[in-house]
Amino acid sequence: MANENTPNKKPKVNPYWIYGIIIAAFISIQLFSGSFGGQNGNVTTPSQFFDYLEQGDVEKVEIVNKREARVYLTKEAQQLEQHKKSKPNSLFPSVTPPPNYRFEIGDLQNFENNFQNTKKDNDLSTQLTFETEQNVWGDFLLTLLPFILIIGVWIFIMRRMSAGGGGGAGGQIFNIGKSKAKLFDEKSDTKTSFKDVAGLEGAKEEVQEIVDFLKYPEKYTSLGGKIPKGALLVGPPGTGKTLLAKAVAGEAKVPFFSLSGSDFVEMFVGVGASRVRDLFKQAKEKSPSIIFIDEIDAIGRARGKNNFSGSNDERENTLNQLLTEMDGFGTNTNVIVLAATNRADVLD
Repeated sequence: MANENTPNKKPKVNPYWIYGIIIAAFISIQLFSGSFGGQNGNVTTPSQFFDYLEQGDVEKVEIVNKREARVYLTKEAQQLEQHKKSKPNSLFPSVTPPPNYRFEIGDLQNFENNFQNTKKDNDLSTQLTFETEQNVWGDFLLTLLPFILIIGVWIFIMRRMSAGGGGGAGGQIFNIGKSKAKLFDEKSDTKTSFKDVAGLEGAKEEVQEIVDFLKYPEKYTSLGGKIPKGALLVGPPGTGKTLLAKAVAGEAKVPFFSLSGSDFVEMFVGVGASRVRDLFKQAKEKSPSIIFIDEIDAIGRARGKNNFSGSNDERENTLNQLLTEMDGFGTNTNVIVLAATNRADVLD
């Protein structure tokens, strides 16, 4: 029965393996097309070639694409000891016999003059032909390579810029307006409970009522009760505000979004309000849920004070959006906001 309920998880295919296979296929085609096209043959030097030519061992020379010379020996020369290693060993049958030697000619005019002079001085009948070959796969690859590189770089940049769930200037500009809250739900391993919080009996009782309301809402709604908007945890540093919030996450058994007040603030205008909207959008989709904002004084300072330069406009816009989401029109959703601060005197 356990095997029947277990979903079949297919292994994810790494796209980089696909790219590697495509590149390896092109390289293999290049190598094999070179073997099939008669490009094999022992590499020699121009000076050694002219020695063979003076000896009368060369039957034909083929200049390919004005760049490479392919040397074909006479039948008698192929039997000589010095040329036995030049016999081509091909795994596949070829329509035309492969060359015995090949080399880069350098300057075509200079090579042709030397060839004609050597041929005339030694009274040879060696043929000199010119061929033009086109490597279809090579040309196709060279044509596509710039586009492949551009597309690859573009995909890499887009993946880097859109990676992760949070915003920020560090390579995630497309998600800069997204919420950076961490989600804790039933799948998360959150073991903290109210038993781990020593003291704070009054605070625990108040918060426990909120948790109980989320777990059993019908018990309160049947009596006309309404879900509270939230709670503010106030106290000096180290008094257990964050620990109490962790206990709420462990006890509530509902989606719990946790983030810091500074996570809303960014250097770009409008990012804070956008992140607030995205945070509440996620919370509403998973309602009933809890949002915990630690150090809320980062965005919740009193508005309109010491605002001579307008530098606090972004924080005020973020706070306005937060208040609108909590207590504006159309906020009849089961989303509770918990916040913690040790500077309650500076809050709005």
